[in-house]
Amino acid sequence: MSIAENIGRIRERMNAAALAAGRDPAEILLVGASKMNGAAACREAIAAGIDALGENRVQEMTAKLAEHAYDGAPLHFIGHLQRNKVRQVVGKAALIQSAGSLELLEEIRRQAEKQGLVQDVLLEVNIGGEESKSGFSPDELYPAAEAARTFPGIRVLGLMTIPPVAEESHGNLPYFEKVSKLYVDISRNLYDNSFKYLSMGMSDDFEDAIAAGATMIRVGSAIFGHRQYQV
Repeated sequence: MSIAENIGRIRERMNAAALAAGRDPAEILLVGASKMNGAAACREAIAAGIDALGENRVQEMTAKLAEHAYDGAPLHFIGHLQRNKVRQVVGKAALIQSAGSLELLEEIRRQAEKQGLVQDVLLEVNIGGEESKSGFSPDELYPAAEAARTFPGIRVLGLMTIPPVAEESHGNLPYFEKVSKLYVDISRNLYDNSFKYLSMGMSDDFEDAIAAGATMIRVGSAIFGHRQYQV
């Protein structure tokens, strides 16, 4: 099936999941995780009405920007971001979803101030406590969110998470529910209910994420097909 047809199928599933949860489907955004897909695939997704495109790798993002691959849709950075590459992302990505440490937030602040802009970010939550993943632990999240309020050049708009790989059907639902509760608590108690984005759920589990309150899902293979990794 084409990228446009895949997006149509995902939209149908998103709508069904939202309605089953008593939610308005219009409040949930679809981000196409376009890692290892070229500019032509990005343009096809944009033409099909994708809400945003998300990139994981700075080098790939920079190359596609030069090809105008994202013209017509917001660009999000959704992968692990090294501090020495922040300057290449700030001001280019409409939203950095993977702000997972105070040191990274400080570097984003520094680069944003140098450019005279405000960079929108999401705080990444390492909800499964996995050593292989970046992000704030649930215990670290509240003080980090409190500190981030004081950073000029940064606007925190919500949370993002990637839970552990589920070993059974609906296995990630408890993680999504925990992050949703953190999202509501922090937005209400620290940010005057101004949070907009709870980014969680991917190709295999986005319906559970929507049931738990996600306002943004990140879908790659179900839109673009399975990636071909070089060995």
